[in-house]
Amino acid sequence: MARVARKKSARTFRQHVSSALFLSPSFIGVMIFFVVPFLVVIYYSMINNPIQKKFVGLDNFTELLENKAFRLAASNTLEFSLIAVPLAVILSLLMACILEKEMPFKSQFRSFFLTPMMVPVASIVLVFQVLFNQQGVVNEFLNVFGHDKIDWFKSDYAMIIVVILFLWKNLGYNMILFMAALSAVPREVLEAARMDGASEFQLFFRMKLKYISPTLFFVTIFSIINSFKVFREVYLLTGDYPYESLYMLQHFMNNAFNSLNYQKLSAAAIVMSICMIIIIGILFLAESRFGKDVEDS
Repeated sequence: MARVARKKSARTFRQHVSSALFLSPSFIGVMIFFVVPFLVVIYYSMINNPIQKKFVGLDNFTELLENKAFRLAASNTLEFSLIAVPLAVILSLLMACILEKEMPFKSQFRSFFLTPMMVPVASIVLVFQVLFNQQGVVNEFLNVFGHDKIDWFKSDYAMIIVVILFLWKNLGYNMILFMAALSAVPREVLEAARMDGASEFQLFFRMKLKYISPTLFFVTIFSIINSFKVFREVYLLTGDYPYESLYMLQHFMNNAFNSLNYQKLSAAAIVMSICMIIIIGILFLAESRFGKDVEDS
């Protein structure tokens, strides 16, 4: 018996060693490209500058929160996310529900919203420049009705245009994810609910929404991440220093990098990471609650 136990223990040890060897390249890659750089960012956020390297504690964070440019960038980014993310989730879910039904031109409608996924960002920006430039198509159209030309990217409408660009670029992918989730909802459960007299409204909010909650969770997180990456589009449209309402956190961090202000950049990156962790944590709690309801039902 002891001999069998020793052989089994040796085989288990070899399996653990083999697993560790297979995992080691990924583990080393994560350490080198993610963990170590993040520790360096934390270090830079707590020194006065990369030359003197004097430890200043949380002074960089205090200065950051008192910085007007940072507060403007943070408020604009928050406002954009609060507008764009719910719209991206709700509209894509609505379109997926519509496409779930039989309707004419269904494939054309789906292709129209998937097209932006195949178009480079620069091309999308070019389209919006042609549309909303001061001499663009929209102003020429308004001029026919006697309206004055508007410099859209330097007006109070600038945020609305970027939200439209964000939605046009992201709705198609979100819609496909929701369509896949809706198709996986058990049909026998829906049919049983219909036989019990449940309306389509009740079916959606009491059953379908619970079954697609993991996809809803993923799409929400994905949309939040994309909303923080809208800097690319805004930068290509307006440059380093856009109109005040379009000055995002990424502009602030990019300008801090260009001015070699690494301590300010690092502090901003950590604050942004903490905010993302809190938001995603809240979403995890909400999704786990909905998921538990589905398992219990």
